[in-house]
Amino acid sequence: QVHLVESGGGLVQAGGSLRLSCAASARTFSTYAMGWLRQAPGKEREFVAVINWRGDNTYYADSVKGRFTISRDNAKNTVYLQMNSLKPEDTAVYYCAADSDYYKIAMGRQSEFWGQGTQVTVSS
Repeated sequence: QVHLVESGGGLVQAGGSLRLSCAASARTFSTYAMGWLRQAPGKEREFVAVINWRGDNTYYADSVKGRFTISRDNAKNTVYLQMNSLKPEDTAVYYCAADSDYYKIAMGRQSEFWGQGTQVTVSS
């Protein structure tokens, strides 16, 4: 079982930055691919970014490529999402996900473990 807790969300103006964190409970954290997905009001959940267990392979949604960076620190059981040049359309609840299958996260499919989410609001 992996317990995930997101933090770092908040209200920011367009063009600003936020850094999300996701702390995991499992001692086996380093064996999981980790990702971020988001869901805006009235919209379906969508994939944002994924990172493999070693941290040397990442993949991003086209909508965030060049603006967001996913990273992980296996010593701290934590994955991060650095969000720069934020836009109002980035407003959503951001969820951390963990799965042994990197491609499942990349395809936005239901992952093994999810956090409760953290709200990100970008004002224009």
